[in-house]
Amino acid sequence: MDSEKIILGIDPGTQVMGFGLIKVVKKQMHFIQMNELLLKKYPDPYTKLKLIFERTLELIDTYHPDEIAIEAPFYAKNVQSMLKLGRAQGVAMAAGLSRQIPITEYMPKKIKMAITGNGNASKEQVAKMLQGLLQLKSLPKNLDSTDGLAAAVCHFYNEGRVDVGKRYTGWEAYVRSNTDRVDGDV
Repeated sequence: MDSEKIILGIDPGTQVMGFGLIKVVKKQMHFIQMNELLLKKYPDPYTKLKLIFERTLELIDTYHPDEIAIEAPFYAKNVQSMLKLGRAQGVAMAAGLSRQIPITEYMPKKIKMAITGNGNASKEQVAKMLQGLLQLKSLPKNLDSTDGLAAAVCHFYNEGRVDVGKRYTGWEAYVRSNTDRVDGDV
C-alpha cells in the first residue's frame, strides 16, 4: 500500500447516489467527505445517468482519488430495479475508467462484513460503526452517503488481499474481463 492515497467509495443508485472519500496516510484512515447526489426529482432516467457521470467526474477532478471502490448491484426480485442499478453503477465506473482510475467492486454483504463483522448488518449499524471508526461528529439523515463511505473503508481494509472483488484499471482491462458483455464489433 502506498504511504498516502485517496479512495472514493460509491453506492450507486438512480434515486440517490451516495459517496464518501477517505485519505490513507501511513496505513491510517482519515475522513474527507461524504454526501449524496439526489436524483428523485428528475423523471428522465437518462438525465439521472448523465448527472451520475458528471458528479463522479467532478469528484474525481476535485479530490484526485487514486482508487475507486463501488458497491456492486445485488440481485433482487425486481429485474428492472437491478437493471437500473447496473446502469447507475456503469456510468459511475465509466467516469472513473475515463480518468484511468482503478476500480474495485464489492458486494453489499462484503462491505457490511468489512465494517461491522456481520454481512447482514443494517444500514444503521454500518453508519454507527463508521462514526466510531472515523470519529464522525454526526451522521446524515439519509444513509446512502455512509454506504458510499463504507465502500471506501471496505477497500482500505481489503487492500493487498488476493480476492478483493472485480478490479479494473482501464477500459482494456474491463473489456478483457467482460467479453460476454461487450459486442464483438468493438
